[in-house]
Amino acid sequence: MKKYLLGFSLLLILVSCTSQKNISTAAGDIVIHSVNVIPMNNERILANQSVLIRNGKIETILATTSTQFENALVIDGKDKYLLPGLTEMHAHVPPSGNMDEMKDVLLLFAANGVTNIRGMLGHPKHLELRTLIQNGEVTGPRFITSGPSFNGNSVKSAEQGAEMVKQQKAAGYDFLKIHPGISKENFASIAQTAKEVQIPFAGHVPFDVGVWRAIGAGYATIDHLDGFIESLVPGIESVTEKENGMFGMGIAMRADTNKIPPLLKALKENNIWVVPTQALAERWMAPIESAVFDNAPEMIYMSPGTRSQWQNAKNNLMNAPAYDKDAANHFLELRRKLIYELQQKGVGLLLGADAPQVYNVPGFASHHELKYMVDAGLTPFEALQTATVNVGKFLNRTDIGVVKEGAVADLVLLNQNPLENIQHTTTIEGVVLNGKWLSKQWINETLKSLEK
Repeated sequence: MKKYLLGFSLLLILVSCTSQKNISTAAGDIVIHSVNVIPMNNERILANQSVLIRNGKIETILATTSTQFENALVIDGKDKYLLPGLTEMHAHVPPSGNMDEMKDVLLLFAANGVTNIRGMLGHPKHLELRTLIQNGEVTGPRFITSGPSFNGNSVKSAEQGAEMVKQQKAAGYDFLKIHPGISKENFASIAQTAKEVQIPFAGHVPFDVGVWRAIGAGYATIDHLDGFIESLVPGIESVTEKENGMFGMGIAMRADTNKIPPLLKALKENNIWVVPTQALAERWMAPIESAVFDNAPEMIYMSPGTRSQWQNAKNNLMNAPAYDKDAANHFLELRRKLIYELQQKGVGLLLGADAPQVYNVPGFASHHELKYMVDAGLTPFEALQTATVNVGKFLNRTDIGVVKEGAVADLVLLNQNPLENIQHTTTIEGVVLNGKWLSKQWINETLKSLEK
């Protein structure tokens, strides 16, 4: 039997299924056969399965015995592992309106097995980009996008904040992005109007607002653990925003960890999801010399100008008079403890690395974030949940973040088992994205073309 007649010809491959009969397939179908499936709806491996993908959905999953598939692209999955594509819930697509720049970032995500992203700094051009991706005209992860930032500069009054909410809802953005600098009064107006027009909001917790107001207001997600450390510090009312530092870094030594349980309880009871972005903290704020990250292999995909900006940002932080290595290490350890306790208490965690941002390259950073989750005490399976099945729960979609019949076929094929070692998520053999197979050759050629 001739195995591969690519392009317009018939492709007939002997694979297997429990039914032991021919499975008819249509042009454009994909079969991944003899593969180990990690479904992610629970911690298990379904060995030696054949997965049929049709029209961007998982049509059939059958144990491999002896069956013929016709008119399909057949991928050999023997000794490989198939799991849902990763979702990056704190991504940045350039808000410049330059479509080529935006496409480059999308390709970096896709080449790393990231099949969904949530853009956290919106631009009107992102609405067009979202449609192009949905229509298959642009190759890239499915795109959830915020509107332009709500911050201290863009919102000067309660009335202005309310009007911005209405405008972004009418424009068709998926959610609102909150940044620092918003007053309590203006935030209250934004939150109330968002509730009235039914659009979620997420992101930073402005210092003047604080995490308790944020929880009460109904954030969809709180990102960066923003406001968490501040809520643990006795007498925070007398601390200035400058003293507080980024994400409470300046006052972490004063945190009372006995205050953690009430915080976790409130987050869980109010269904507030958390996107820690630990990769940002570990790579920017840790007392590690910038040269360690300057020489990382993935930096080749960032422009010299961007790499220089990142180097300056890290060096300026570490060389500041207020920077203390011991305090920085304590800050990072406290964040790890918070992440672990969030997982233990059942607060919803979602993966986010805040790329492109200081020493976090799109796509590559998502794998770093998984490793930092494990470093905080999560198991590899729990870490993977934050990028797969948890996303489906957050979006109220049972067909996202799982490998099962009827689910969206956004998948990543790995050469090694990520449940044994989370760093095996980087051993990518190929990606199924929006019904298309992105081969290892495509990934390598794409990455080569993106070198800066």
